[in-house]
Amino acid sequence: MNPLFEAAGLVVFERGWLSSNNVLFRGDDSSGSTLVDSGYCTHAEQTLALVRRALGAGRPLDHLINTHLHSDHCGGNHALRSAFGCTIAVPSGEAHKVDTWDENALTYRATGQRCPRFARTESICGGDEVRCGSRRWQAFAAPGHDPESLVLYEPEFQLLISADALWENGFGVVFPELEGSAAFAEVGATLDLIDRLPIRWVIPGHGSPFCDVRGAIDRARRRLDTFLADPRRHALYAAKVLVKFHLLELQELATSELMTWLDATHYMHLAHEEHFDEVEFSVWCRRILADMVNSGAIRMTGANVRNA
Repeated sequence: MNPLFEAAGLVVFERGWLSSNNVLFRGDDSSGSTLVDSGYCTHAEQTLALVRRALGAGRPLDHLINTHLHSDHCGGNHALRSAFGCTIAVPSGEAHKVDTWDENALTYRATGQRCPRFARTESICGGDEVRCGSRRWQAFAAPGHDPESLVLYEPEFQLLISADALWENGFGVVFPELEGSAAFAEVGATLDLIDRLPIRWVIPGHGSPFCDVRGAIDRARRRLDTFLADPRRHALYAAKVLVKFHLLELQELATSELMTWLDATHYMHLAHEEHFDEVEFSVWCRRILADMVNSGAIRMTGANVRNA
């Protein structure tokens, strides 16, 4: 175990796709235990098992914090709340969407993904301090990948929970760009914010924790420059991520069923209309599938498509 994480009282559950990583603070009787992000709904039982094993001795989970509300970060909320009765804190800009359960505003319909309904008990704004275990963490607004996303920073140990604002090799799809918002600038501003913080370790939303923060920021900036120079490249990347996520969830389905799903997925149409409307939508989708077969991301066998 990373000795700095142990000193800070946290455990990182590094998850494979579809789920985001989870960060558990065991806490004590006075502070309670806290989990940051809860993974995807199909992995909820695994999330529960990980939390129970790490807490031990029948201890409950007291608090759950979401960095943002994409389905791979909050899909286990309902199961955790049902099992433990924990509080749930969401970014303040998402609070009304959760209270009214607006699946369009929460992007679940737009991405063609699932998230069981849950009730939040609290909200967090950038600039707030949140208690995780025995320590206070600073919440910073980190728009770009998601307009309401937060990152969490602990100044004494210089730890950053970066969610999808910074990975070791890049950052998450900039979904607001698909909606017509100029969000690449926000990605850059969030990278600037992270760059100003003294950081020893980053715990990303996906992938292993890392300490080469300078290298990660440089790689993220280069990736951002690539997307700024050619926004079509980002739109195509986003479309392939949506396809891959769906196949990771289902593993295999008929090509005709996948085409029906693509046609019903709003973000696919937005990417097509903004950047590729010189080609008919179904033709464009089939080209994407062919590209993914050629790259080894998926396989096509007879009338079916399989995750690879």
